[in-house]
Amino acid sequence: MKINAVLFDWAGTTVDYGSRSPVQVFIEIFHRLEIEITEAEARGPMGQAKREHIASVMSLPRVSKLWQEKFGKSPTSSDVDQLYADFLPLQLSVLSQGSDVIPGVPSVVKELRNRSLKIGSTTGYTRALMEAVIPPARQQGYEPDVIVCSDEVSAGRPMPWLNFRACEALGVFPPSSVLVVDDTPIGIQAARNAGMWAVGVTMTGNGLGLSQKDAESLSEDELNKRLSLIEQEFLASGAHFVIRSAADLIPVLDRLNNQMQQKEI
Repeated sequence: MKINAVLFDWAGTTVDYGSRSPVQVFIEIFHRLEIEITEAEARGPMGQAKREHIASVMSLPRVSKLWQEKFGKSPTSSDVDQLYADFLPLQLSVLSQGSDVIPGVPSVVKELRNRSLKIGSTTGYTRALMEAVIPPARQQGYEPDVIVCSDEVSAGRPMPWLNFRACEALGVFPPSSVLVVDDTPIGIQAARNAGMWAVGVTMTGNGLGLSQKDAESLSEDELNKRLSLIEQEFLASGAHFVIRSAADLIPVLDRLNNQMQQKEI
């Protein structure tokens, strides 16, 4: 038994260092209604499909109270639909600025291919949004074999369907031969729900939420402190391993394969 495929998330894991692009848009669509949400509130449900993400933010007690004060009623499903309709074109307009491939990812994918592993990916973005992300990522050397989007399954994370659909498209089985790499606890939960190995990414993703420049400007002590807290959250969500970046994946893969072979013996 060994790992036969790796499924990568997109924003915060393989592109968009700090997962900055979707956060800006979540904050903006509420701001346009004169409801100010914090970055922490915008980031909380990250990893979910975007409509469900908006619904989760709207259900927060503080945000729901602001909505009640502004509109004289609690937010409804129709309100979620309207915000989601506002979200899509705005997100599309900023994606060109948030599609830079995270350093080291292309070389890791190249090594995985050299080892004959299949490369899949899943995302909370819709297919229409991904059409703006795929070309620049390809130009920068990152192109997975399979991309499964949130609007192509019946429910997004933490349900396992994105991962199952990716494995079906890759022709990979069983789930225990698949490694999932994600920068959100919800993504880790989806991997575990699918019966797959889960690796959390701390530094490049949603947890730290900083651009590469800002992350690298932190003192070593401050960075380690923040990453330690993020790591604990990943482990509590069921991550088998935690790394700073997807660029650090190969040693984890080697370690996992060794563990699996020892169990066979």
